[in-house]
Amino acid sequence: MRALAGGPISRLPQLLEALVTVGSDHDLRPALDRIAETAAALTGARRAEVSTLDEDGDAPGDLITHGASPRAGQPGEALLEVPIQVQGELFGTLCVAGKDDGGRFGDADLHLVRVLATEAGIAMSNARMHAAARQRRRWIEGTASVTTALLAGPETRSTTSHALTVVAERGRELAEAATGAVLLPDEEGGMEIVAISTVLSDAVRDEAYRARIPPRSPVVHQVRAGLAVFSDDFGADPRSISPISRHYGPMMLLPLRSNGRVLGALALCRKPGEGRFSHTERTLATQFASQAAVALVLADRHRDRERLAVFEDRDRIARDLHDLVIQRLFATGMLLETARRKAQLPEVADGVGRAVDELDATIQEIRSAIIALQQGPAAAPGLRTRVMREADAATTALGSRPSVQFVGPIEARLDDEGAQELVATLAKALAGASASTEPVRVKIVVDALATLLDGRSAVRLTVSGVGAEEPTVWERPI
Repeated sequence: MRALAGGPISRLPQLLEALVTVGSDHDLRPALDRIAETAAALTGARRAEVSTLDEDGDAPGDLITHGASPRAGQPGEALLEVPIQVQGELFGTLCVAGKDDGGRFGDADLHLVRVLATEAGIAMSNARMHAAARQRRRWIEGTASVTTALLAGPETRSTTSHALTVVAERGRELAEAATGAVLLPDEEGGMEIVAISTVLSDAVRDEAYRARIPPRSPVVHQVRAGLAVFSDDFGADPRSISPISRHYGPMMLLPLRSNGRVLGALALCRKPGEGRFSHTERTLATQFASQAAVALVLADRHRDRERLAVFEDRDRIARDLHDLVIQRLFATGMLLETARRKAQLPEVADGVGRAVDELDATIQEIRSAIIALQQGPAAAPGLRTRVMREADAATTALGSRPSVQFVGPIEARLDDEGAQELVATLAKALAGASASTEPVRVKIVVDALATLLDGRSAVRLTVSGVGAEEPTVWERPI
């Protein structure tokens, strides 16, 4: 009986209590703390240590100690170390050192430590499986959110540049990186950053936009061949010849590939000294980049279809305006013109004449609207559109909408500088007319077929109206 005193049987209740506690703890760090503490208590060791490997099993992970590190003891001190492994997979080691009685660790101590090491392996295996499941779910949800954002309706979808920024920002968040960037091929065969999301300074952001990866870079060759590039220390990697690499440590450069074609690359970079990307993270990030590339292609096609639908609708409206509305207005004008010639009273003839003039101005405005529709939604606002906008903006202040008439191909007769001068003159004239205390009926005429006194062709802007001062006239020779 004396041989069993203090043996494994007497320590069994404490061991079982520790195993129950560890098995019910869903947080890995407290569980490993408990194992180190229990290992020291059950073996009579002054110090205990649980050292883990990273997820890939080839680099140190966390280090949990109870008391001072066992490896810091004096030479010749008792030391007992066993591997932590489950089904042949090594997770780390459990080590105890320094017997309280100054003796050596026996077989009973070895058995107890092995039991605790097995429990530690189970806890670590479960924790990693749960973490991997949560990580995969997070990446899947992130990929879905990017696809949804890129394929969103026109009321929430932004430009292609913003779509690339969405990919960079979401990729950075999912990878827990400092910077996410999308690179596209440049004209010289290298690559340049076109969208970036970073937690670093604005100076680093600006430097990244100015930097480019030259065609001779091995990284470019690998990415354009559709292969991912991984580095544990991008700043010291001999493959990196970009000046911005000095700001980063672990890095992933993933091709954005769809249907065998490489559209660009997604770079995900952590700060120097931060943890390297694990095998699981690399796999999930590669899948994210592939799905993001498909989403970008689908988004472009989606936008193309919507633009085509808009163009077709605008063409239909333009045809209806030209074939139906203008014809009816023209027919109405002809009837009014006949009525004016037959009118007996001068005031009736004058009133009908003003109505005919208004119809003519309306026809000119509709024709301008037709031209604007045919320009397409992606075109920059033309001179006609800008003139119409100025007229619309002044309507409230004037008390009535100005009539606008265009004569000749004004878009082709004025360069950008001339168009800016014309619009500025118009805005000033309308502002002056708006200052009147009485409602003013303003007429705007833009004549691209005007002739100057010296015989030269010109574009002439005339802003006149009842209740206003002298007409404003602006001319530019062409």
